[in-house]
Amino acid sequence: MKPVDDFSTPLVECFRQGEAPRDVRLLAARGGLSLRPEAQLLLLMLLASDEDSEVAAVARTTVARLPPEPLAALLARSDVPAELRAFYAGVERDARSSQPPEGDGPIDEAVLAAVLAEPPGEPEPVEATSAESPDVEETPERRGAAQRLALLTVSERMKVATKGNREERSILVRDPNRLVSAAVLSSPRLTESEVEAIARMTSVSTDVLRTVATSRVWLKNYGVASALARNAKTPIALALGLLNRLAERDIKSLSSDRNIPEPVRLAARKIYANKLLRKQ
Repeated sequence: MKPVDDFSTPLVECFRQGEAPRDVRLLAARGGLSLRPEAQLLLLMLLASDEDSEVAAVARTTVARLPPEPLAALLARSDVPAELRAFYAGVERDARSSQPPEGDGPIDEAVLAAVLAEPPGEPEPVEATSAESPDVEETPERRGAAQRLALLTVSERMKVATKGNREERSILVRDPNRLVSAAVLSSPRLTESEVEAIARMTSVSTDVLRTVATSRVWLKNYGVASALARNAKTPIALALGLLNRLAERDIKSLSSDRNIPEPVRLAARKIYANKLLRKQ
């Protein structure tokens, strides 16, 4: 049985740590953010006990109105944490007919269905303007997209981050607001190739790189680990911990790379020297 933390995402952790403002919590309580079903359920469980009574009431209403059959199917999975299953098992059936607090407006039934919908099964095609290198060429189209996104509110940018396309994610992962970049990293549409591209970026925050570098799932991808070790903005302690994952050819390259922090370069040099000694 997995612990609840294994169902979490960078965005859910921001909510757990109290970083989300009230309007964003209300959006999430209505099911307005597109996350994987298991993360949606975890987030709604957290919001159902929010200190703000209106946020908690909206979250409980959303929970009570979730489609019962998809919910039951998801909760029946063997990897669902016991805490999550117990919470949803305790939801009273008659609460499914309750309405949101007055003035909140009806909850869109399509949104409720989407909360438990499986994420897209096929990755999006790589576009010419996608984030495949640290320095993406600023085309007029890309500048236009960036300007359009800059005019949106934080909650609107978060919705685009979880539901938008590859180009929009490559722009929003650089957003100075941690909630927005965390929403990108929590998007069910995010592909491994995008994560590898993000790991190479020098224009993202150290928080983004730290999140990627502490993900067991993403570090299974060798390209991600290698890109993080080569990125000068990766926190030094994390970069050092990645060196033993790398192939000898990459360790050799890093040992003479003047673009990375000196402690990382010196550690790579030591590891490479030890490898050569063992060969003798």
